Amino acid sequence: MGVDPQPQIDAAPAKTTFCFAKGVHRLTKPVRPRAGDVLGGEAGAVLSGAVRLSGWEKDGNAWVVRGALPAPYQLKGQCEDNRAKPCQLGEQVFVQGKHLTRVMSRKSVQPGTFYGDYDHNVLYLGDDPQGKLVELSRTQTAIDKTADNVTVTGLIIEHFASRPQAGALQVGRHWKVTGNEVRWNHAVGIMVIEGDNTVVERNSVADNGQLGIGQYKSDGVKLTANLVTRNNTDGFWIADWESGGIKSTRSSGEVSGNDIVANQGIGFWSDIAEHDRRITGNRIRDNAADGIRYEISYQAVIDQNVVEHNGFGTGRGSGGTLWDGGGINVNTSSDVQVTGNLIKDNRNALSIQSRTRGDGPRGTYVLRNVTVEGNLVVMTNPEATLGVVENKGSPTKPGAITFRRNSYQVANPNSFAYHGQSMSWSQWQQSGFDQDSVNS
Repeated sequence: MGVDPQPQIDAAPAKTTFCFAKGVHRLTKPVRPRAGDVLGGEAGAVLSGAVRLSGWEKDGNAWVVRGALPAPYQLKGQCEDNRAKPCQLGEQVFVQGKHLTRVMSRKSVQPGTFYGDYDHNVLYLGDDPQGKLVELSRTQTAIDKTADNVTVTGLIIEHFASRPQAGALQVGRHWKVTGNEVRWNHAVGIMVIEGDNTVVERNSVADNGQLGIGQYKSDGVKLTANLVTRNNTDGFWIADWESGGIKSTRSSGEVSGNDIVANQGIGFWSDIAEHDRRITGNRIRDNAADGIRYEISYQAVIDQNVVEHNGFGTGRGSGGTLWDGGGINVNTSSDVQVTGNLIKDNRNALSIQSRTRGDGPRGTYVLRNVTVEGNLVVMTNPEATLGVVENKGSPTKPGAITFRRNSYQVANPNSFAYHGQSMSWSQWQQSGFDQDSVNS
């Protein structure tokens, strides 16, 4: 189906409910709702940003089609492969629904891969396309944040060529995004931008190229009961460039009851001037980098989460020290409570970091008033560590960090660290931490 829905939307009064019929609706430009509109769909209604490709010709070990790519454009984004930088380009290829891997030269093309020569507008495919559905993601955005108080529900949103840090679904103020499946888009699946008091709940957000969900300059947002899994399929930098599950910047709100699982990056990351943040009751497992990272931000409660087996999949620019975190990482932030969590078998359990990071809108970024209380911490890996690390320019001040009433199960008695030194349990307690906690 290739009918543009926008004329029908524009012709109806605001606060109208529109229902997409079952089937694939190929969009060549974003849908632009009005205030109060509801965009919904019958079961199986798909909004696709892809075009079908035909007219293939054999060329050595590859098949080629011409004229399908856009003109060359400015690139951005940090990739795991920081030389070839394949993650920066938005157009992806799918054969019979299977996502192919981009390579960055003609000679690298083999089955399961594709190469886009943007200068000459030639697309190379390593698989025989005859008799198969071959699609190229072309449209960048499915739905744009053109109005407030919009509801999006019951849609499958896939194959959009969203640019790094941009979303296939762009969400504004007072939106409700519920019960959708957002999958296989190049950059961010759902991106809340200046979207105060929005609710994103009960969505499946999977296999997107960079992030599952993003939040930017949006206060009072609720991200709840979503499945966020297997994101960062297009090779963005795993350790340190907003890849993986959910990332929020300069925002506030609640992240609760989500399954954030097996993302190639950080599970949930608050970064830069976050405030009044509640991260509660989530199941955060098997993510390649930190389970939870709270970085250069302010007031937060991190409680009642299951944070398990995170941090084992990082590559470029990462190692196994506490500087790289693992389970929960509190980095140069103030007024943070880490309470009542199960922190189990991560690369490192809990990293409290103090760095020199400058000033933010609510004062200097500093490690202060951090409380770690009532958590169960399990470290069966003898190489796992828990503790505090600091750079020379930002030493921790007495009383800045409190550990109390925690329960530990550790394989290595020297699993604790402070002031650059590994410590035994008794040395850790002598340093003033966990004096009323237990270690078995």
